Amino acid sequence: MSDAILPATAATDSAARRDIGIKKRYAAEQRFRIYGIAAITVGIAFLFILLGSIVSKGYTAFTQTTISIPVLFDPAIIDPDNERATDPKVLVTANYPNMARNALATALGVDPSDRAALRQVGDMVSDSVRAQFRSLVTANPDLIGTTQTVSFLASGDLDSVYKGQVDLRVDEARRKISDQQIAWMNQLKEKGQLGAAFNWGLFTLGASSRAESAGLGVALVGSLFMMLIVLVLALPIGVAASIYLEEFAKRNRFTDLIEVNINNLAAVPSIVFGLLGLAVFINFFGLPRSAPIVGGLVLTLMTLPTIIIATRAALRSVPPSIRSAALGIGASRMQMVFHHVLPLAAPGILTGTIIGLARALGETAPLLLIGMVAFVADAPRSPLDPATALPVQIYMWTNEAERAFVERTSGAIIVLLIFLAIMNLTAILLRRRFERRW
Repeated sequence: MSDAILPATAATDSAARRDIGIKKRYAAEQRFRIYGIAAITVGIAFLFILLGSIVSKGYTAFTQTTISIPVLFDPAIIDPDNERATDPKVLVTANYPNMARNALATALGVDPSDRAALRQVGDMVSDSVRAQFRSLVTANPDLIGTTQTVSFLASGDLDSVYKGQVDLRVDEARRKISDQQIAWMNQLKEKGQLGAAFNWGLFTLGASSRAESAGLGVALVGSLFMMLIVLVLALPIGVAASIYLEEFAKRNRFTDLIEVNINNLAAVPSIVFGLLGLAVFINFFGLPRSAPIVGGLVLTLMTLPTIIIATRAALRSVPPSIRSAALGIGASRMQMVFHHVLPLAAPGILTGTIIGLARALGETAPLLLIGMVAFVADAPRSPLDPATALPVQIYMWTNEAERAFVERTSGAIIVLLIFLAIMNLTAILLRRRFERRW
């Protein structure tokens, strides 16, 4: 009896152990899934926190507070001695901020003899009116002596208060704007003479010590010049090097050494390329500092390994049967590569190129070393003119002390992220549109 029972008991124990093992494996798999979902959730949460912080601080940079009032182009301020016919320079050197201050004081009903009040009125006006009114008068001297309704920028402090970025419950002595200025702001707002408009200056203006008149115009043009240089140089050089290494070069120690160095260059910190550009392009070849041509050459060197690696991967993805078929019908090796393999690998090459350009667009360290942190107010007309770049402009604004530059910095980050998102989305769409699965 015991002999018959023992095998059944052993079988039952074995089945029980097997069931326990299966349950443990299922439980481990379930825990792994939970860990993975938790990791993804935490990553997405941090991403939304980051983007939310940037957007909440930067969306106000796309609007700017403006004042629209009648302005007397007073001859006593612009040309008191009536010399503009013989000396046009008087139109350039006139004290236009005082003219804007007087116009605003008149609109607010401030006594012209009250110097303290006039000083506060003047602090409500951006110093950018100097260039704005100078351009208006020099372009049309007939404005002198007339009264025209003109829109000009409010000061950065007034702009911050109007946008609700300043805690007005703080004692007046600890604020940069007084209660009287706040009352005047509300007075202008009620009359419809003060309001927020889209800040086109963020995309057209250059560097300025005043936040309300600082923009990304120079940085956008400088980044455009650099990306064009990178595209013109890195794409053909990178594709040509990849085709040679993948399709024509013999496998030997020399080509192995080249491949190892290409892979190593892809992992080199970007600041090393900045040192290389400083030593070679500026100190040795004598190219101008702060010029997009130097930045483009440095970013080309940095982008080349990425494009070469992506292009070689795209060429490898083409099935060997395509090559065999082309050679079998009498095509030369050159015809096989350029007529059959390269067109099929083009989507992968374009994707790698766009990703490389996106990486180059966001680089800051190498551009700092070649001097692209200069204060440049006018947009460059050629790659040889001084300029800056989007990430460098963001870096420069973060070092400014004024509160208004905080929103400018976040707004510039939003613009940069939009460009990067567009470039990466383009790479994804091109890959999905033209990619062939074998």
